[in-house]
Amino acid sequence: MTAGLLSDRSLARRIVSSPYLAPDSVAHNKVEGWLSAFGEPAISDALRHMFEACPKARALVNGLAEYSPHLWDLSSANPARLLDVLQSEPEAHFRLILERAFSANINGADDATLMRVLRQIKAEAALLIGVADIGGVWPITQVTFALTELADTTFQAAVRHLLKDVVKRGKLLATDAAHPELNSGYIVLAMGKMGAFELNYSSDADLIIFFDPLSQAVAGIDSQSLYIRVSRGLVKLLQERTADGYVFRIDVRLRPDPASTHIAISTPAAIEYYETRGQNWERSAMIKARPCAGDFVAGEAFLRELAPFVWRKSMDFAALADIHAMKRQIHAYKGHGEIAVAGHNIKLGRGGIREIEFFVQTQQLIAGGRHPELRDRSTLLMLQRLADGGWIAEETKSELDIAYRFLRTVEHRLQMVADEQTHTLPDDPQALERLARFLGFPDTDAFGRRLLSQLKIVQGHYARLFENGSDDTQPVLVFPKDEDHRETL
Repeated sequence: MTAGLLSDRSLARRIVSSPYLAPDSVAHNKVEGWLSAFGEPAISDALRHMFEACPKARALVNGLAEYSPHLWDLSSANPARLLDVLQSEPEAHFRLILERAFSANINGADDATLMRVLRQIKAEAALLIGVADIGGVWPITQVTFALTELADTTFQAAVRHLLKDVVKRGKLLATDAAHPELNSGYIVLAMGKMGAFELNYSSDADLIIFFDPLSQAVAGIDSQSLYIRVSRGLVKLLQERTADGYVFRIDVRLRPDPASTHIAISTPAAIEYYETRGQNWERSAMIKARPCAGDFVAGEAFLRELAPFVWRKSMDFAALADIHAMKRQIHAYKGHGEIAVAGHNIKLGRGGIREIEFFVQTQQLIAGGRHPELRDRSTLLMLQRLADGGWIAEETKSELDIAYRFLRTVEHRLQMVADEQTHTLPDDPQALERLARFLGFPDTDAFGRRLLSQLKIVQGHYARLFENGSDDTQPVLVFPKDEDHRETL
């Protein structure tokens, strides 16, 4: 496809924003040098024509070369991939990228082949999502949803691959050879932002893995040993770094008693744990839990059985004390205590993303048992539901909605620089200036004014909800100010 034939729906033509380049930037020359150097004239010429027809696309690519080593590597290492991404209709192209994960599976790939395919899928999807985000083509909610769909798809493909292998070796009965996860009793729950379809650009995937030992697929089989091996294989397929990179980092520490339990836990043992020893922070975590791979029917059944633990009928103010105790301890750490720009943690710090999440989740824990409409996973949807139900003012909802979208955008730019799971703004003035321009601001002062305004709004709403409350209730979690509490950690 040539630039002259670009569809109006193509990503290149839909770009409306780009990073702010300083007058002395050498990014334009850097991109020109790259276009002249690689040995595929047809692709080079196509990109040049596209940039002439779509100057905003050229400005965005210049911005990647200037501010994001990660995205510039994805672009410059494979010019054909960049061309495909820019000339595609992004929504349709994203679907095609995801379909490749299952195509590789259908063709009977071995572990090494599937690992390579999944990493190539991640790289192309990361470039497409990054450009759609920076270019203002997709709103932040669509960006986080796409990142979560990418994670879901790669996890489902990996689980299917692993279960096909154990079926082939006679270790598992399959009701459907092409879809061995069906009725397998193997449950992969997405937690946190992944569970809420709000995954970060460079986020870990928080998972809890369960299995139903009474599933017909594992009748007469040591299901625990089997699914521990499958789970370890899942982590390897997705997390291990190869020459092609990695797919997702995986964190399985949200499971019950992680220091003494296996990576995969039986559902009866899990239910017994939550009913007898489950803590309020685990109730809060389970608000966002959803099956993302494996046996979805078994996963939904497990969550239904767990619902009385999460959603209590009585007004639960002890939960509020626990969650706020955790937030106070977060504030005690360096960089989290006061609102700032340089060095501020936009996730855990004052006025940050976590305060918006806690604002929503604590009200869900307190009232969700009697109000099922407050049980959704989405932060922004729940803000709207809280306003609709009269729990918060419409103005509060609107201000927190705007702040959440802005802070998540800042978070994504931070992580796009080097594909690191960071939430802390740079201390170095030059690095902070570069981040501000990556976000489209002309300088640090303009960025700082906007950031401080949003942080103060969030802090104000959070303080009115939490910080005048009573501390009479002894929290289950213990957060001493000057030391770490081992059991809590």
